[in-house]
Amino acid sequence: MNENQNLMLLTRRELLKRASVVGASFAMGSGFLAATDAAWAYETMSVDSSTFATLLQMARDIYPHDKVGDEYYVVAVKGYDTAEAAPGIEEGINMLNDAARKLGHSSYLDAGWESQRVEILRSIQDTDFFQQIRGGLVTGLYNQKEVWPIFGYEGESFSKGGYINHGFNDINWL
Repeated sequence: MNENQNLMLLTRRELLKRASVVGASFAMGSGFLAATDAAWAYETMSVDSSTFATLLQMARDIYPHDKVGDEYYVVAVKGYDTAEAAPGIEEGINMLNDAARKLGHSSYLDAGWESQRVEILRSIQDTDFFQQIRGGLVTGLYNQKEVWPIFGYEGESFSKGGYINHGFNDINWL
């Protein structure tokens, strides 16, 4: 049986069982990630599923927003799941896991507390890899029109007469 047939035989019950073994908010299989508490899944193309899971957690730790679901972070980082980017991403995640081991964790994902993961990220913040991911997230995450309402951003205002004529002072979330 090939790998794709194995994925097709994975039942919801088996997926949830694997997720509880992993102990994360998503289940990792051979070439896929799926949320255990939301309706999204992502099949990786070029990077390993554990690498993608680490990249996803890294994105959440760099730009943490409790109200923004994982599916938006997946969209923000899936551009790194290409044949061209995969070697650099795998190398960067290996470096991140090495930094985690230096701080007493078996891997970045195994650092249980956000503060521990942030400490790991601070130890690599001057690397090209970290800067590449951080910079890509700015547009990858915040240019998604679906997340704008979460932050109270109504979009551009030029077509509506500009901010002065369009209630520039109606922000109620500050």
